[in-house]
Amino acid sequence: MYKAFYGLSDNPFSIAPNPHYLFLSDRHREALAHLTYGLGETGGFVLLTGEVGTGKTTVSRCLLGQLPENTDTAFILNPSLTQLELLATLCDELGIRYGENPTLKTLTDRLSQFLLANHEKGRNTVLIIDEAQHLRPEVLEQLRLLTNLETDTKKLLQVILIGQPELQMLLKRQELRQLAQRITARYHLLPLSEADISLYILHRLQVAGRFEPLFTRKAIKVIHKYSGGIPRLINLLCERALMAGYAQSRVPIDQHMVKQAAVEVLGEVEQKQHKYLWPSAMALSLMLAFGISYALLSQQGSVASGNVPNNLPASAVDALTAQASAAQSATPSAAESSLQSAAPLSLQYLAPATANSPTVAVDASATPVSMAVDASQRLLLEAINQSRDISTAFAGLFGVWGKVPFKGLTACQSAVEQGLACYQQQGNWMSLTRLNYPAVVYLVDAHHQDFYGAVLAVDNDQLLMQLGEQQLWVERSWFNQHFSGTFEILWQAPKFPMQEISQKSSPSQWQWLENALAKVSHRSARRVSQFDLKLENDLKNFQRQHGLKADGIAGNQTLVRLNLYLSEQGPRLTDNGVRG
Repeated sequence: MYKAFYGLSDNPFSIAPNPHYLFLSDRHREALAHLTYGLGETGGFVLLTGEVGTGKTTVSRCLLGQLPENTDTAFILNPSLTQLELLATLCDELGIRYGENPTLKTLTDRLSQFLLANHEKGRNTVLIIDEAQHLRPEVLEQLRLLTNLETDTKKLLQVILIGQPELQMLLKRQELRQLAQRITARYHLLPLSEADISLYILHRLQVAGRFEPLFTRKAIKVIHKYSGGIPRLINLLCERALMAGYAQSRVPIDQHMVKQAAVEVLGEVEQKQHKYLWPSAMALSLMLAFGISYALLSQQGSVASGNVPNNLPASAVDALTAQASAAQSATPSAAESSLQSAAPLSLQYLAPATANSPTVAVDASATPVSMAVDASQRLLLEAINQSRDISTAFAGLFGVWGKVPFKGLTACQSAVEQGLACYQQQGNWMSLTRLNYPAVVYLVDAHHQDFYGAVLAVDNDQLLMQLGEQQLWVERSWFNQHFSGTFEILWQAPKFPMQEISQKSSPSQWQWLENALAKVSHRSARRVSQFDLKLENDLKNFQRQHGLKADGIAGNQTLVRLNLYLSEQGPRLTDNGVRG
């Protein structure tokens, strides 16, 4: 329903186990390595456990794809069976015939004959049991007896048990101690971290045909909070959030949409708690504030009139005296206090430039300081209120590129139609200025409400920002105070497809990577004929500096970041909007 709106060719967050969407986090890779190692050993059992939805079945299917060709596998998905039923199912999976109404001995003999024959042919036999926490102790014991068939060097049947944490408790039972001693490798799969969730979501979007990010950093945090890192819950939350964004015709997906999705998918537990806790907290806060204010006013009044309480220490008397004097000498209005306490803003205001009028700057030295501060802060507050819609900020960004967004399309869809691409990044002032592209930035005001601006130029510790229809030079300190950490740029991506560069790549790809890293680091490039240690370390350093996974493999995200630096197309922050 929403695929065309987001530029997707498929549903990226279906909970069906589609192998095209296989994502292996560091933890999944480690689990896979443990299973592979266990199968290479001489023992009979390998154990993989994890909470519901953490990806245990995904790991097992990936393992199946990596098994040698000389391996016969049996996969049992429903282990709620008796001993006889389990052995019959195993025979069915391996294609062993056993006749009608077989006995336990008949099935055991047939399996033994098959395993011996397989070994003589140089073939291995592996049994994988999913949801193994449902196995009965007597069935597990029967499996152990099957693994007794062995040669001098290896077991003829290897068993992989996959289940929830209850499986670990089951194997601690006294009657299963012999089986527990035969487990040669065990791994407990933990949920995804917040960083893994970000990569997981981006990976699934890219498989479905969308290469620009769709979820804000705050949205990722909320997904991590409500899903607990469980991939199945991540899919449910993302699916529902995409439907909400489609219904509202909004991109990107923010934390508010994810919170609403969590209410719909997981229930209203938190809402109900807040419903009763919030009024109580407000009442308590008001009572405390009233009590403290009354006490301070009473003490200040006593000091002002010369009546100082006898029980106050000298330091407190001095502080109250200073407060009373200040209160008598100046009592600004609430509005003035609010404006004066606002975050620092450069006292130069640049009016929107037009074809017939030059940019005008109002200098604070030409007017009294209080009037200049008051005027500039009012302009800022007005500009912020005009910047609640991200499409306004994107209109400013498109303008820098000499283009306009198309009506009825998202900003990123409009960019693609005009030969550009969107790129979203999380970072700080340094990340933004180092990348050196004009950007749409996600901001938060003093009341924790979102607003958006377009950064057009940078000059030392100041940024030229467009907020609504206003252009303002703002100080770095003001930007850091309000920046949420997410920004989006437009850029002209390379025409050629970006292919992963690793140890298995061609010499020409290695040389391209060396040239790119050298140019970004402002050094001379070497001539390389192999993916040597220095090239790998240089790549890892680049990945660490830019918040990427330092795995020494130039994947899609690393290649995009390199090409962003290498591109010579389009405007830059240091080349545009120089102050007049």
